[in-house]
Amino acid sequence: MAVPSTTPNSSSWARAQMSYSTLSSSSSSLLNLGFTSKSITLKKNRPNNTNTTTISCALHSPSVLHFPKQPYQQPLITKDDTPMKPKKNTQPPHWNPLQRAAAMALDLAEGALVSRESQHPLPKTADPRVQISGNFAPVPEQPVRNSLPITGTIPKCINGVYLRNGANPQFDPVAGHHLFDGDGMVHAVNINGGFATASYACRFTETQRLIQERKLGRPVFPKAIGELHGHSGIARLALFFARGLFGLVDQNQGTGVANAGLVYFNDRILAMSEDDLPYQVRIKASGDLETIGRYNFNDQLKSAMIAHPKVDPVSKELFALSYDVIQKPYLKYFKFSPDGKKSSDVEIPLHEPTMMHDFAITENFVVIPDQQVVFKLQEMITGGSPVIYDKNKQCRFGVLAKNASNASDIVWVECPDTFCFHLWNAWEDTETEEVVVIGSCMTPPDSIFNESDESLKSVLCEIRLNLKTGKSTRRAIMKEEVNLEAGMVNKNKLGRKTKYAYLAIAEPWPKVSGFAKVDILSGEMKKYIYGDRKYGGEPFFLPRDPNSENEDDGYILCFVHDERTWKSELQIVNAMNMKLEAAIKLPSRVPYGFHGTFVDSKDLENQA
Repeated sequence: MAVPSTTPNSSSWARAQMSYSTLSSSSSSLLNLGFTSKSITLKKNRPNNTNTTTISCALHSPSVLHFPKQPYQQPLITKDDTPMKPKKNTQPPHWNPLQRAAAMALDLAEGALVSRESQHPLPKTADPRVQISGNFAPVPEQPVRNSLPITGTIPKCINGVYLRNGANPQFDPVAGHHLFDGDGMVHAVNINGGFATASYACRFTETQRLIQERKLGRPVFPKAIGELHGHSGIARLALFFARGLFGLVDQNQGTGVANAGLVYFNDRILAMSEDDLPYQVRIKASGDLETIGRYNFNDQLKSAMIAHPKVDPVSKELFALSYDVIQKPYLKYFKFSPDGKKSSDVEIPLHEPTMMHDFAITENFVVIPDQQVVFKLQEMITGGSPVIYDKNKQCRFGVLAKNASNASDIVWVECPDTFCFHLWNAWEDTETEEVVVIGSCMTPPDSIFNESDESLKSVLCEIRLNLKTGKSTRRAIMKEEVNLEAGMVNKNKLGRKTKYAYLAIAEPWPKVSGFAKVDILSGEMKKYIYGDRKYGGEPFFLPRDPNSENEDDGYILCFVHDERTWKSELQIVNAMNMKLEAAIKLPSRVPYGFHGTFVDSKDLENQA
C-alpha cells in the first residue's frame, strides 16, 4: 500500500506495523537462504480467457498513479473531527518528586528533539499533513445512533453487526506520523434485516498504550513507522525506555495499537495489530462497543500475533503467526482449537527478521511468505529506516503441514521478486502436486514504509508452488492493468479452490474507487464503481447461506465516503448481479480504514 495522496481526500488499506517495544538492539546480518528439497503428496485448474465487464453506479474516476511534486496541502479537518491537542507538562498526582523531576527533564529533551526534527522536511511516508489528511483524518468516538436512514431494502437475511477496524490517532502528532501508527478505532453498524433497522457506533479500542497516553494528556509511545527512523528514532527509543525506567510509562502491559485486523473466534471479537497481543472487544446489547482488554487465551499466548489469523471453515481452528524483530526465533507458527486451546509453538527457521503481515492456509497446509522486506535495525545507526527492501534476498514460500509439531518437514519454494502484502486464498492441486496461492503482488515492495519515485502497482497473481521440484510459476490473472488490494474470498471456501475474489480497486492510487469481482480461473472481472468523488475501502463478502451451491451467493458490505458532501454510508451490494441493494446513511464521517468482519446475531448472544 502507498501512503495517502497529497490531496485532502485519500484512501488506504493494507496495514503493517512493526513492534518497537523490542527495538533496542540490532538484528543479525543477512545470510544466504537455503533451499531444502522435500516432497509432499498432494489437485487442477486453469482457463485463461480474460474478459472485463464494468457495472457503474456513477462516473468512473480517472486513474492517477503518481504523487504530485507541489507542496502538500494542509489536511481538511472539521472542528468536530480535530484530535485532542497534546497537553504540556501533565503529571499524574501519584508521581513522587524524583519522577516529577525525571519527567520534566525528559520532556525538555523531547522538546529539543522535536525542535531539531522540525528543521528538516518529512518524507511523505511520515508527514502527518499527508498521512492523515482528508478522509484519513481521525474522528471522535460516537455513541450509539439508532434508526438510521436507509435507501433501498436491506436483505432480510442480514442480521448482525458489521465491524471495521482502522487507525485513528487520539492526539495530534507532535512529529512524524504514518497512517498505520494511529490508535485503533472500531466502527460498528448493527443491522436487523428483518425489521429493516440499523444503528451505528464507533469507539477506540482501549489499548494500554491509549489508556496511558490519555492519562498523560499527550502521545509518549514512539510511533513505529512515522518516528523510528535514523538517529532521531534511536533518541526516541532512549526517551521511551528512560520514561519506563522511572515508572512514568509501563511498556510491559503492551505497546500495540490494535488497529488492523478483526476476527470472531471462540465467542470473542479480537482486534489485532502484529505488535501486541490481540484485544477483546465486546458488542453491548445496545449496539455500543466496549474493550474487555488484552487477550492471551487464558495465559497460553506469550507473544504478539499477526493481524491476519485464519479460521478454517471446516475444522473451525484458528491459525496464526508471530514474528520477532530482535531475537531468534524470528518467526513462530501456532494454532488454536475451536475452544481456544493453543498448540505448541513451531519455530520457523529464518536467517533474519522479515515483514510477515499475512499468510495463507489450504486444507492441509499453511503457506508462509519469506519475502524481501526485512528489518535491519542497524540501518538506524547510519540514519536510515529499519524496514528495508533487500534486493539480494531470494523470495520464497514455505509450505508446512497444519499439524506439524516442528519445522523439519517444511518445504521452501523460491519465487523470485514476489512481494504480496496480502494473500487472498490458497489451495492444493493434487493433480500437479502444486499449492496454488492467490495474492496481490506489489512493486516497489517497501513503498509503504519508504518514499519512492516509482508508482506503486498491485497486480492480482496466481502463484504455483511445485512441492516435488521446488520450482514456482507466477502469472497475472487479468490482462487489464488494475490495482487490486484489500478484499477476500467467500470465507466458507477459505483454503479450498475458489472461483471468485472480491477486491478493492485501488485507483486512483491510493484511493478505492470501487471493487472488483474477479473470476480467478478465467480472469473475467466485473467492476462496481462507487461514483464521482466517492471512495471506499475493503469490500467484505457476507455469504447469504453457508450451504448455498453458488459461491457468490451473498452480499458485499463496504463503507463509502462522498468527498463532495463529506457524508458516509454503508453500502450493501448483491454479489451475484453486482447491484446496490441498500445504503445505510451514517450520522458521522467514517475515515478510510483497514479490515473488517461480520458477527451474526446468534453469535452476539454467545459473546464471552
